Amino acid sequence: MTPWLRRFMSILALPVLASALPGAVAAAPPPFITAWNTGGPLSQFNSPCGIAADVNGYVYVGDLINERILKYTNSGAYVTEWGTAGNGNGQFHYPFGIAVDPTGTYVYVADSWNYRVQKFTSTGTYLSQWGGPGGGNSQFGNFPYGLATDASGNVYVADFGNARIQKFDGNGNYLGQWGSYGTGDGQFEGPYGVGVDAVSGDVYVSDEGNNCRMEKFTGSGGFLAKWGTCYVNNPNTQFSDPSGVAVDGSGNVYVSDRGADAMKEFDGSGNLLALWGTLGPQTGNFSGPYGVAVDAPGYVYVADTGNQRVQKFGPGATPAIASTWGHLKSIYR
Repeated sequence: MTPWLRRFMSILALPVLASALPGAVAAAPPPFITAWNTGGPLSQFNSPCGIAADVNGYVYVGDLINERILKYTNSGAYVTEWGTAGNGNGQFHYPFGIAVDPTGTYVYVADSWNYRVQKFTSTGTYLSQWGGPGGGNSQFGNFPYGLATDASGNVYVADFGNARIQKFDGNGNYLGQWGSYGTGDGQFEGPYGVGVDAVSGDVYVSDEGNNCRMEKFTGSGGFLAKWGTCYVNNPNTQFSDPSGVAVDGSGNVYVSDRGADAMKEFDGSGNLLALWGTLGPQTGNFSGPYGVAVDAPGYVYVADTGNQRVQKFGPGATPAIASTWGHLKSIYR
């Protein structure tokens, strides 16, 4: 089974495949703040994956199977939504990654199975797109997943099928790329998540598959560091399936370890600062978490995919659970 197909099938099977890893050393249980899992139809999901937080206090969620983007306040109040199934402008075929520009004006969506990135206003008005299937510049393999923006508004795309990161300006003009398939420094087996330090410009990439690691680069793709191996018996230094990546204002890196049903926080050198979560539906636990985002005050938002919700955690070395929202809804629009 190809890596991209294995990944997609694992998303569909999340509620039955996720399992807690033995020997995990979790941080102290985080106190609950709030949740997106108890609302009405406007707080329902079917496999929420991508998530982004802007500077204006809004959170955007990619509702994968329902083929839409949902916008909330940072406390989980519904604001608006956009998208239907299809390949037209503003339509989606599995929207995975989401990123917001530094001013909160534009929203970028990795429209994965349409092999493109779409650009919208923060209220969902379609503006432009770029991409297409292939291995050339500005093309994507199976499939574009993670997205991130830097302080200048440039957009980084994890081109999973082509084992590379591509960099564009905010209008989709190609600026460069790095990576190839392999296990060496700067190579990838399956780049999924990407996050950018807004201060230093350094780029962090979760390299899934057999590599099970994080890699750190300059904004132009120069290799800087790596950490992590595939999980055997040490959850502090190993990953099961590193997925979403986000970086806070202090340069700390948050990684969702989907296969371990856990979240991990590192400093910029890869030293573990916090580890929390086990398999379960309770607040503070996870079922195959994918996306992660951090807002300006330091609150952490996790797309708890298998539990069909978003969880919000308070800032700090051991994030405190702030809230959750969302539950299962299938609309196939």
